[in-house]
Amino acid sequence: MSAITCIEDLRELARKRVPRMFYDYVDGGSWTEATYLANEADFARIKLRQRVGLNVAQRTTRSKMLDQEVAMPVALAPVGLAGMQYADGEILAARAAEKFGVPFTLSTMSICSIEEVAAHTVNPFWFQLYMFKDRSFVKCLIDRARKADCSALVLTLDVAVFGQRHKDVKNRMSLPLKMTGANIVDMLRRPVWCARMISTSRRGFGNIMGYVDNVSNMSSLAAWTTEQFDSSLTWKDVQWVRRLWAGKLIVKGIMDVEDAELAVACGADALIVSNHGGRQLDGTSSSIAALSLIADACKDRIEIHMDGGIRSGQDVARALALGAKGVHIGRPFVYGLGALGESGVTKCLEIIHNELDLTMGLCGLSDVKAISRENLVPGSH
Repeated sequence: MSAITCIEDLRELARKRVPRMFYDYVDGGSWTEATYLANEADFARIKLRQRVGLNVAQRTTRSKMLDQEVAMPVALAPVGLAGMQYADGEILAARAAEKFGVPFTLSTMSICSIEEVAAHTVNPFWFQLYMFKDRSFVKCLIDRARKADCSALVLTLDVAVFGQRHKDVKNRMSLPLKMTGANIVDMLRRPVWCARMISTSRRGFGNIMGYVDNVSNMSSLAAWTTEQFDSSLTWKDVQWVRRLWAGKLIVKGIMDVEDAELAVACGADALIVSNHGGRQLDGTSSSIAALSLIADACKDRIEIHMDGGIRSGQDVARALALGAKGVHIGRPFVYGLGALGESGVTKCLEIIHNELDLTMGLCGLSDVKAISRENLVPGSH
């Protein structure tokens, strides 16, 4: 195996090692994938301002996200089915994040449960919550997150209806999983992946199965899930969650200034500027294009985070310069997970950290908290 020097190297390795239906689930967007592609492309248009003759011998990437000390202002975003990229994937990713010193966010639709991740980690992690029609189950999830000592709840608002993801349709990616001939053959071509999946008992949705009446297998889970995502979701539901959850509350899926104002009014501690990685509304703007308007409108009234399209430490610097207090990475860490398991997630974080540190030095910066629009070429953002 050749040296891994960037996130693209991890992506290529994951593509070879993870069955196509699970790799495409992560690597695809909705409809034409225009927004998914714009998330990455729009970062490249933002030019960093190179500076020289400044003392950058003592650099630090340490910062805070929601009052939590972090090794760099980067969190692992919630990604469903991470445990199908690599056996026990959520546990491995959480351990890597904990050791590195950045937050990990567990998805509601994870393979490993809240309790399983908590049993294999020491520090509190964040939990991502979907608003299901069954509000008693939502309350149960919140209670379980509290008992697991989760330090933040990430309420995701942009999946009231599902965007159509053509790759998933073509791969018959659904619940229960469609074991077509093509999918079986593709899995058998990856015997190491198969062996790992056979060796673990964690292959269902750990946060749901066993916690909902009459949901005991993948077939019953499919029927339940299909009808549970709630298209009647409103900001009153966000207020309801705020009353139930006394800890830090983050709302995810904000792409509009009006919605950002509503997040502030609901008492959220932070918001994530996010278009769900281009997996929901195709044809909307990239996350980085929406960031500065929202950051300017909210000023210091709420902590601003963003996700979508970050593939390097340079991208982290660009997002911070445009007003983000921190960023969340999904695909990059999942590429690392699929490629090399826990060590691959660590490698992903090392790559981004090294690139951020070097970028700071070449821009004349010693402290990551000092990054601002002054560090961007005028007119490029």
